[in-house]
Amino acid sequence: MKLLVIGSGGRESALIWKILQSNNVEKIFFAPGNGFQNEKTQNVQIKAEETESLLKFARDEKIDFSVVGSEIPLSLGIVDLFEKNGLKIYGPKKEPAKLESSKSFTKRFCLKYSIPQARFATFEEYEKAIDYLKSKEVSFPIVLKADGLAAGKGVLISRDFKEAQEGVKRILLQKEFGYSGEKVVIEEFLEGEECSIMAVCDGEKSVLLPTARDYKRSLDNDKGENTGGMGGLSPSPIVKEGSDFVSSIKDKIVDRALSGMQEEGHPFKGTLYAGLMLTENGPKLLEFNVRFGDPETQVILPRLEENLLEILVQVSEGNLKFKNFKTSLNRCLTVVATSKGYPASYEKGMEISGIKEAEESKAIVFHAGTTLKEGKLITNGGRVLNVTAVGEDFNKCREKAYRALSFIKFNGITYRNDIGLKIVERV
Repeated sequence: MKLLVIGSGGRESALIWKILQSNNVEKIFFAPGNGFQNEKTQNVQIKAEETESLLKFARDEKIDFSVVGSEIPLSLGIVDLFEKNGLKIYGPKKEPAKLESSKSFTKRFCLKYSIPQARFATFEEYEKAIDYLKSKEVSFPIVLKADGLAAGKGVLISRDFKEAQEGVKRILLQKEFGYSGEKVVIEEFLEGEECSIMAVCDGEKSVLLPTARDYKRSLDNDKGENTGGMGGLSPSPIVKEGSDFVSSIKDKIVDRALSGMQEEGHPFKGTLYAGLMLTENGPKLLEFNVRFGDPETQVILPRLEENLLEILVQVSEGNLKFKNFKTSLNRCLTVVATSKGYPASYEKGMEISGIKEAEESKAIVFHAGTTLKEGKLITNGGRVLNVTAVGEDFNKCREKAYRALSFIKFNGITYRNDIGLKIVERV
């Protein structure tokens, strides 16, 4: 098969790494791609949001199957476009993709279909949002969210009214998150522990992928700004895979969303990611994503003992034959190496060295914000590399990942030192 993978991050690199383990792959085109190189892969200089150009390329190259990694083309309706033109593609159509592209849509959807979530209110006008923050309905801390896509950065936690007022101003007036900030969602702050659950869905059925936990904050000990993810591990240490508890999450959150989308006339085919808070009143939804998580994918796929390409094709055809997925008992951990300054402003163009040595130390290095320039590998984003290790426990994974990371050098390299530290696994 000739494949097209759309995106440029660590998630897409992990998808390609896993798909290449299938026997029937002739070539994978990677659009726009990054610095990852393989004899069966080729970068294509078309941006993920250039959906018409991607369609033309897929038709001209007679692509057998496309996989959408990133959320932007999904929100633009690339799946609708490809399928209308008779091309096979993995991912949800534009309407069900609103579960990620509009938080206000998702909030109303969850309310309608009894999916447990935090209390919320949505505003387009600054003054009305401020009046609400002053009302008796609000208790601090409170969570502010830009309504649209913000690469994991459009969430602000406010400890008091002053911080909340400033946050609303940043979203609605200063447009810090661009068009994503046309609306602000003000949400109850949930206490508990976070967990990520992903499922592949064929419109009617869902099958859970291995569990994972990611580290959102930029600094050690979960301090600093929210990011797209600074590291991750699988399985989640706070939920046991295959347990009744996980089954209840599938029933009350994933499958309710799936049946709700069916009822709305927009079946969901693709990956549904549920970001959850495990509260004293049970699991509640923080957010839905409509694609593989990043960096969760980088720790899930090394544990998945199935043919990923076969799964993706079955889902796209609305005929998922798997009832569950065989998963390794090993643990997996990834550390994200970032450019200095991320998630705020950062420089690009720093030469990267040491990847070969890192891989020789038995780590997997997934490229994210990298590119090739004049034969040299250089930084090209905030999250640059995902250094990933598999082992029988998280301590061994940590040792392998951080040892591998010690070989990698570029000017301004930054990463958290506490990924997987002090993990207590529950049974």
